[in-house]
Amino acid sequence: MSKLRWGILSTAKIGMRSVIPAIQQSRNGIAVAIASRDGERARAAARDLGVPRAFGSYADLLESDEIDAVYIPLPNSMHREWTIRAAECGKHILCEKPFALNIAETDEMIAAARQHNVVLMEAFMYRFHPQYARVRAMLARGAIGDLQVIRAAFCFRLDDLNNIRLQKNLGGGSLMDVGCYCVNQARLITGAEPRAVQARAVFGAQSQVDEIFAGILHFPGDVIAHFDAGFRQAYREMLEIVGSQGRIELARPIKPGMTGGVGTITLTRADDTRETIQTEPANHYQLMCEHFAEVVQSRAPLLYPPELDRGNMRVIDTLYRAARSGRVEEVE
Repeated sequence: MSKLRWGILSTAKIGMRSVIPAIQQSRNGIAVAIASRDGERARAAARDLGVPRAFGSYADLLESDEIDAVYIPLPNSMHREWTIRAAECGKHILCEKPFALNIAETDEMIAAARQHNVVLMEAFMYRFHPQYARVRAMLARGAIGDLQVIRAAFCFRLDDLNNIRLQKNLGGGSLMDVGCYCVNQARLITGAEPRAVQARAVFGAQSQVDEIFAGILHFPGDVIAHFDAGFRQAYREMLEIVGSQGRIELARPIKPGMTGGVGTITLTRADDTRETIQTEPANHYQLMCEHFAEVVQSRAPLLYPPELDRGNMRVIDTLYRAARSGRVEEVE
């Protein structure tokens, strides 16, 4: 079977450092082209990464017959436009998280993909790492009893006001950039949607975006998830899953690549005995790209279809509403 031919819209760091190398290492994909609004920048990136083609506009790449699918790591404010345009050109789309600026934009993107019969997936790479299959199996067999609390965090220090994450008009903010992972983790672990949320945010005086965000998600069955995200702290990622008979902790829930791709899971039982489990090394970006290519080529179901992931955007919308109102807000 021929390999899926990928085009990348933009020279964003996430694509250059992680996704393009993952495509190149994958068994069923090939990185064919990079596009940038700056043609020289696209050519330099293509040259550095060994990608055959470079385009001086996103539209030119989308119109190329040499491309089957695109990865979109553009600023959040541009996801809707270029996802829809890619769908109209018959290209399958792996869109960087978060899907869009809000649920309305997300629904337009899903509708466009459905109308043009292309695959659309949100690029939450972390959930393809084998540590999550292991955790879900542990929960299913009752390793920690009844699920009660999920505690998560994802933060890093960001001081450059020119960074797109701190640009209000580009859809910046810590909830959109890193807090979205915590929301997604809670939904993945519970296998459910929260009924209501609470939130507090600290907005930057200059950036006007949330630079610290804390949220509480109320799930069915009296399960509570709480998280914090931000741009004002040293790097921190954590995930703790608490049950009636123990707890599970993941050392690197988002970026196990920092530890050579090995996932480390600690199970603490009610009697305070501990067991440390290490998964096999894995590149979750590569696994994500391989799954996407398999779905495109075989039309097998996505593990995480866009209709499921629209729920993340719905929760993010509600969290922002709760941060503004200071009240408990129901997830509509």
